[in-house]
Amino acid sequence: MKSSVVSGLWLFNQVAGHSSFTSAAKALHLTTGAISQQIIQLEVQLGFTLFERHSRGIRLTPKGLQLSQSTQFHFTELGKMVEELQAEKPHNEIRLKLTPSFAFKWLVPRLESFHLDNPDLQVQIFAEGALVNSELKDYDVAIDYGPHPYRNKSAERILDEQLLPVMSSKYLEEHGWLKTPAATPAQWRDATLLHDAMPWDRAPRDYEWLYWASNMGLDFKTDSGHFFNRTDMSMSAAEAGVGIAMARMALVEDELESGRLVSPFEPVDANAGYYLIINTKSEPTERFRQWLVRQIQQ
Repeated sequence: MKSSVVSGLWLFNQVAGHSSFTSAAKALHLTTGAISQQIIQLEVQLGFTLFERHSRGIRLTPKGLQLSQSTQFHFTELGKMVEELQAEKPHNEIRLKLTPSFAFKWLVPRLESFHLDNPDLQVQIFAEGALVNSELKDYDVAIDYGPHPYRNKSAERILDEQLLPVMSSKYLEEHGWLKTPAATPAQWRDATLLHDAMPWDRAPRDYEWLYWASNMGLDFKTDSGHFFNRTDMSMSAAEAGVGIAMARMALVEDELESGRLVSPFEPVDANAGYYLIINTKSEPTERFRQWLVRQIQQ
């Protein structure tokens, strides 16, 4: 196969996921004209049309759809193979991917226990983004937070989460109505809500507050206050007296025990939790899994 056809197929594979050449051009940092010309050249080389052009954009032809499915599969498999060949890591190293909040608040304080039990293993932690991209297979083990049921059917549900509004003791004293069960919507409107705006992919930014209010039978506007892309940031803001954060119980134990954060409420089930995804099945990752489960059960 000619190199020009291979490069054309790669471009076609990228464009096939868009509804127009313009949106594909923006995503690929190319001009619309360059995209159009290269697709036309590929169609000439292949001898059949890949896209139907219309005023509102583009649509794959039946042959284009068939080719798109094939190229997507093969380019994905090729990418996986390249990643595996590039990933020259020690056999005693575990690449762990998780959210910064769970890493900082839950895992890191317990990590010494793993090293004491497994001195021959090393854990390399990747906690770069607010969300875990488990589709990108650049890890051995991932821990993700998400709603039940979780999108990845092969993931292992390891910990159910609960939600609890938390605040500083000073904020609670200044808003004594929070201690009463008959708080009015008007009083809640005066409260400053602190949100994790990204609990998981595509969740509404006020999802956790809205879920809690509905669960409690309360009717007030939840899409207000301050929004953060990490739950530990909203908890820090609550500790500073800025407002009320919707905390996850697995991440707020130390703050509640020390009194840095308080709550007049009881936790409610979040209908969400933490899921373990094993990408590399090996003796080290199984040892990490067993240690993790023991820590959660303590």
